[in-house]
Amino acid sequence: MKVDKKKGLLLPLVVVMMLAAVLSACSNNNNGNNAAPSSSASSSSSADVKKGGEFRFTLASEPPSLDPALMTDAQSSIVAAGLYEGLYRLDSAGEPQPAIATGYDVSDDGLVYTFKLRDDATWSNGDKVTANDFVYSWKRALAPETASEYAYMLFYIKGAEEYNAGTGSADDVAVKATDDTTLEVTLKSATPYFPSLVSHYTYLPVHEATVEANEAWAADASTIVSNGPFLLKEWAHEDKLVLEPNPNYFDKDKVNFSKVTISLVEDNNTVYNMFQSDDIDWIGAQAGQVPTDRTAQVIADGSAQVKAIASSYYYVFNTQKAPFNNVKIRKAFSMAIDRQSIIDNITQANQTPAYALVPPSIAGTDGKLFREMYPDTGYFSEDIDEAKKLLAEGMAEEGIAQLPKITLLYNTSEGHKAIAEAAADMWRKNLGVEVAVTNQEWGTFLETRDAGQFDVARAGWGADFNHAINFTYDLIHPKSGNNDGKYDNEQVGKWLDESLAATDEATRLDLIAKAEKQAIDDMAVLPFYYYTTVTMVKDDIEGVTSDYSGHIDWVFGSKK
Repeated sequence: MKVDKKKGLLLPLVVVMMLAAVLSACSNNNNGNNAAPSSSASSSSSADVKKGGEFRFTLASEPPSLDPALMTDAQSSIVAAGLYEGLYRLDSAGEPQPAIATGYDVSDDGLVYTFKLRDDATWSNGDKVTANDFVYSWKRALAPETASEYAYMLFYIKGAEEYNAGTGSADDVAVKATDDTTLEVTLKSATPYFPSLVSHYTYLPVHEATVEANEAWAADASTIVSNGPFLLKEWAHEDKLVLEPNPNYFDKDKVNFSKVTISLVEDNNTVYNMFQSDDIDWIGAQAGQVPTDRTAQVIADGSAQVKAIASSYYYVFNTQKAPFNNVKIRKAFSMAIDRQSIIDNITQANQTPAYALVPPSIAGTDGKLFREMYPDTGYFSEDIDEAKKLLAEGMAEEGIAQLPKITLLYNTSEGHKAIAEAAADMWRKNLGVEVAVTNQEWGTFLETRDAGQFDVARAGWGADFNHAINFTYDLIHPKSGNNDGKYDNEQVGKWLDESLAATDEATRLDLIAKAEKQAIDDMAVLPFYYYTTVTMVKDDIEGVTSDYSGHIDWVFGSKK
């Protein structure tokens, strides 16, 4: 998913648990999984957990949408984690845990999943949550008129892509409710990580009557009908959101906070001062950020923790607009960046330079991680002389003696600003190219970038589930709504499509790796580093963590 803030070092245990997330989806549930819903690693298991108490944190900006079909970013998903409940919920290690579903059966060929739903789940207005709610919600997300950027997350379902493209009908989408508590889904090809996929917010249910009655239902606290652990009691736009426990939530005994206040604070120094003055309980993992000039200090003195996560920081080129329609010019800009210098002098949070898209902590096969199997060390290198040569050749191919005016766009943040200014300085010194930098507030920035109204734009991507396809299909497939640079290589799309249909994981990953390598050869994006997250938490807060992808996992936390 699109991420806003900086992130960091993954512990070996977490890596192992993440790998298990993909493998267990296939191996543990073939005969059905009837385990009780678990609040997972984010919840304290001690018998003396204290009920009550307020948890306070910040987001850098207003959630652009709280409609699951329209959400695309971390800000929205952090709030939605408290408001909605899907079939499964990922725990902090990235493992799918039963939620509305008590378990599932999968056919021998891996194509048909039958989810059994709880019979005691209700909406906040008292209506029962049924299998039909999922059928309605998934088809709504796929409907062309909904214009969901994440509709492709549902393309694993037979008939889904055709319906979204306008060449099929809603009736062809192979999801049906055989009764109120049974949901049957037929996939196009065997997908062992499907239980992780259904944890994604695009698969969350919405209340049909509410949606159909009011187009703006998700824009105000008073009109949102939800089914998760918390209710949105107040949404003071551009100021704060206040959540309180949902008394109708089926697993309400696992909800400990009596109130959650999310303040909207853009300035990192203000966030840090709020933490120091005891006005908030948490900083980090997309929920506030330690100021860049304090990062090294708080890590060194032990007041903050740093860990690597499954996220990548990169710039996206507008490949449909001169001069970045030329691959040599894109390569020149990428090869002229000194990544380690930016890490050492600006971010200072132990990040790893990136030369591709898939982070080091994403699982591969046979106990190996994806980047162990397909290292990014041979993809390209930083080389100023070669960059100058490529720039000259690219300009000659385009028949231009001077580059047009170029602007680098980033979303408002002191950290992003510092990186943008450093990149512009490197391009000036190393290539003799002047690049202007400009910023926009998060929601406006997303709209501008999605509309292709940029030359170069800052981007970040955090794992939605633990698989390399999430960093490739999502970001470089020609049909992906999150391919903001409109990079279009037919062969890359073909390899990624074939990976979805692959019958074994080794073949699937080989195809994904080929697609990623080709996209980097084309310099579809300019990778900077693999994220870390720096977090600070008050001593009386338990069970709130940074999850495997670098997002705050807060829903089942507690206060001492």
